[in-house]
This record gives sequence, C-alpha cells and structure tokens, in this order.
Amino acid sequence: MASLSFSSSVSSSTPFLRPSALLLRPRPRPSPVIRAKIREIFMPALSSTMTEGKIVSWVKSEGDLLFKGESVVVVESDKADMDVETFYDGILAAIVVSEGDTAPVGAAIGILAETEAEIEEAKAKAAAKSPSSPPPAAPVAESPAPAAPISADSAPGKVVATPFAKKLAKQHKVDVRKLAGTGPNGRVTPEDVEKAAGIAPAPKANVAAAVAPSAPAPAAPAKAAVSYPEIPGAKIVPFTTMQAAVSRNMIESLSVPTFRVGYPIATDALDALYKKVKAKGVTMTALLAKAAAMALVQHPVVNSSCKDGKSFTYNSSVNIAVAVAMDDGLITPVLQDADKLDLYLLSKKWKELVEKARAKQLQPQEYNSGTFTLSNLGMFGVDRFDAILPPGQGAIMAVGASKPTVVADKEGFFTVKNQMLVNVTADHRVIYGADLAAYLQTFMKIIQNPESLTM
Repeated sequence: MASLSFSSSVSSSTPFLRPSALLLRPRPRPSPVIRAKIREIFMPALSSTMTEGKIVSWVKSEGDLLFKGESVVVVESDKADMDVETFYDGILAAIVVSEGDTAPVGAAIGILAETEAEIEEAKAKAAAKSPSSPPPAAPVAESPAPAAPISADSAPGKVVATPFAKKLAKQHKVDVRKLAGTGPNGRVTPEDVEKAAGIAPAPKANVAAAVAPSAPAPAAPAKAAVSYPEIPGAKIVPFTTMQAAVSRNMIESLSVPTFRVGYPIATDALDALYKKVKAKGVTMTALLAKAAAMALVQHPVVNSSCKDGKSFTYNSSVNIAVAVAMDDGLITPVLQDADKLDLYLLSKKWKELVEKARAKQLQPQEYNSGTFTLSNLGMFGVDRFDAILPPGQGAIMAVGASKPTVVADKEGFFTVKNQMLVNVTADHRVIYGADLAAYLQTFMKIIQNPESLTM
C-alpha cells in the first residue's frame, strides 16, 4: 500500500511536522462577550400611546429569586393593568420605583442581580437611580459642561435602547449599534434615532431658551398664563393614568380636520329582531357593531385612515372599537374582524371584552387595533350627540336612542315610527361627504332589513 511521506515534500532544513500539527493549527479565538451580571428592569411600553406607567404592585419582593418568564410587577398603563415578566433569571436586588409611583417608558424600575455576590453593587446602582436621591450640587456661577455621551458601540454586550427608539430605528432603517446614546448610561433614545435619520426634532419648551438672542429680534407679545379664580372648598384631584391618556388623545384629535354627517334611521325592524335574540345573549351594541362592520366592507374608504398627513391607509381588517365608560376614564375594546363573526359569537366576544375592561385586564391588541369606532349613548336616553375622532382612525359613529317619531311617507300620510339619529365624525383628509352619505345609506338599509345580521 502506498504511503504518504511528508519528508519528501519538506526540505531537510525544515523541521518535521506531524499531520495533526498541520490540520489542528490553533486559530485566533474571537474576543469573549462580557455578559452583564446586573440588569435593569425597564418600564415597558404596553400600548402605542403609553408614555409613562404607574406601578400598581410588585409581585416579587427585594431578595426574591426570579426565573425567566415569571411575573415581577403589575403596571398600570393608559388602558389596562398588566403583568410584566422578567427576561432573565436572577435575584430582584432592588426596587427603584415603589408602588403607586410613576415612571416614563424605558426608565429603570428595578435592578436584577445574577448572583448574591452582585446584590450590594446592584443596590448601590438602584440608590443612584432612585428619584428620592438628592441630585449632586451644581456650581451657581457657571453651568457644568454636559457629560459626553457614551457610545453604544463601546458598551459591552447588547446595545441598550428604549423600546420606542428601537421601533423608530426599524421604521427609518437606522442601525442603533452605530449611535452614541445620550440617555442614561448611554441608552439610545428616540431623539438619537430621529437625529440619525435626519428628522427635525419637535420644538420643546426649555428654560434655557429664555436667554436673550445675540441678534436683535422683533419682540413678540408675551402670552399671559391662563389663571382661573379659585373656588372656596374646591379640591384638586390629579388625573389617573387613563384619564391623562384620554386628555392627550383629545388634544391630539384637535389637529385633524373633521366634519360631521347626521342621518335618521327607522329602527322598528331592528327593535323586533332585538326582542327575538336578546334572550340568547345578544346585545344592541353587538347588533350595531355587526351592522357597522357589514357596511364598512362595502365602503372601505370609511374604514381607512390618514396617519402621516399625505397618504391613505386602507385597513384589510374591519375592527370595530366600542366606547366603554370606566370609573376613571374611557376605553374602547375592539371587536376584531367583526364582519366575519356571526352575531352570537360577536356578542359573546363583546361580553368577554367588557368584563376584561372593567377588571383592567385587556391586552394591547384588544384596545389599540380599532379601525372604526362606535359610541352608543342610546341606553341613557340621549337622542343625539357628536363624538370626537380618536387619533389614528378615519371615522367614529355616534348612535342616539331609538324614540317614537312622527314621519311622513311618500304619499304624504303621517305615521309614528321608532327612529334613531346617527352622527358620524370623519377625517376630511381621506373621507369626503359623499363617502359618508353612501356609507350611512348602506348602514340604514342593513338596520331596516336586519335579517342579514343573523346569517
């Protein structure tokens, strides 16, 4: 058998190398990744409109052992109370934000240590982040130079960025690993992403801006602060998280050019159907939501929205959000794919959503995925009202009570029929008067001939 001789291919001056020495030549190993042994538990973004959260209760106490996927804390967002899970195993070394306190999205609310050896270091880190810790004294004569931002590339391990910053980075195709974070501990913030994407930041009020400009400018009349007379015995109660969210949304809606169209609809046939199906658990809200969804299928523009001020967003799903009054605000649980569900399943789903809303247990997709909103005050005897358009949607329908009304037929004879008044508020950038008129005609035909609702 022929054998391979290494000596024949190597000069005599070259030392003999074994095959294993050639084949198993050591290669340079990559630098080891240093994993953090102390991690922060951040305030999560539980909805698209959430800017801060309130700690309802800590499920775990300081010193408790935590396992990945285990609930640690209950957070109140602007819509619901939700359990927040840990993504790592470890020990809850310190609680930064106590029960009843609030923190902005992305802020540290707790410190997790990998082992008992890091607990003291984690507690020291928590003390530095605690809102109650007094800030270091600054010289009065001159302002200290701003600290240099810590580059996310220089930090070992995973890049630290707020959830919203990551979302913006994905939208604008920005690599957060190449950004120098200006947030706490070098965290990449939404402003860092917007700057990298070339987006001009929105102007913010700043005390430093009150410094006189170098060049003379025409003096603008100062806007006097609004002051209201104090009423003796009045009590000031701060907004809850939900009420604050409602307030922000209402202010945001003022920037949308809206218009309203009203329509009287006879409800005798719908009232008769309701009497038949009420015993089976069907509510009037479910009937109206089903009718609204069926009409939207025929008029997709009314189910659209304008989110960037320059384009239509046509939604493939018909998700009916229905306003529900809460003790401390308002929430709109969403009946997803309402056009595809039969009436009885839709009613069952609606009851489940209302129960979860009252208990503040709705999941984000159960309240922020609406494409069209329905607000019904008919059960309170309200005959007509206008609804405010929710941000991110194209239209909202306000339904009044069904009441006996004297009407004239085509021959001029008077008769008494039950009628309800329906008013729709719409975004005039994407929906026009003729669109709403056509939609309401279709909705009227479904209400006056409701047999299709049970099919």
